[in-house]
Amino acid sequence: MKKIFAIMLMTVLLMTGCGEEKKVGSIKYQNVSEEAFIKFYEQTSGNSNTKYIFFDNLNAMTAALKAGEINEFAIYESLGNYLTMQNGDFELIQNEPIITDTFCCVLREDDADLKNELDEAILKISTDGTLADLVKTYINEIAHGEEPPAIEMPAFYGEPMIYVGVTGTLPLLDYVRADGQPAGFNTAILAEISKRIEKNIVLVPIDSSARAEALTSGQVDVIFWEVLPQEQKNIPAAFAPPDGTILTKPYFSDAIVYARLKKEMID
Repeated sequence: MKKIFAIMLMTVLLMTGCGEEKKVGSIKYQNVSEEAFIKFYEQTSGNSNTKYIFFDNLNAMTAALKAGEINEFAIYESLGNYLTMQNGDFELIQNEPIITDTFCCVLREDDADLKNELDEAILKISTDGTLADLVKTYINEIAHGEEPPAIEMPAFYGEPMIYVGVTGTLPLLDYVRADGQPAGFNTAILAEISKRIEKNIVLVPIDSSARAEALTSGQVDVIFWEVLPQEQKNIPAAFAPPDGTILTKPYFSDAIVYARLKKEMID
């Protein structure tokens, strides 16, 4: 998931001048190995005291933190709040300057008409209050221990099918329930978009690391993507959306924080 530079900037602030190696977890990046990322990080920051360790999902990363295999991990604030509501052993750290990524959808370039439809729908739900309600319901008001509720996608007889990849990697955003049903904020967004464009949206479970291939191969028509802060320069091509793709308007933004065990859990 593409929050590389945001993580780098925040970690530099924490680690400059420290002599002890710090291990930081992160959901693995689609096109970049641990070794390549660490080398790039060292070249960019001049800091060789931080080692990044990649994980397939949030559960594996939290287990590694509890086991002492990493010191902390990078996470979006909404996910971090959900995590700490569920588990009192964790605390979140937010550093200055606050780095924020934006979220959008990615389509193939030849689906420009569909992109325009999605953009128009995103604009409508952003201006009529629907988006704010979805943020409140599916992010801000999820109670301790609750799963996001299942969401019924609208059905339009005889209308086209749009296949959207979901990974379950980023609860509460891209989320798959224990019963295998996609749910959460992104699914709620898709349901509202479906209503406005009056086309059927079919949710297709895919592996996060295979998102780009699923899109470019035609398995799905849309995937979710996180966009790096626009002020960042020299972003490696491997961290960007695939060639031959286009981005919708953003529909959400979230700050990057770090999760770690509370001090009393370590002592």
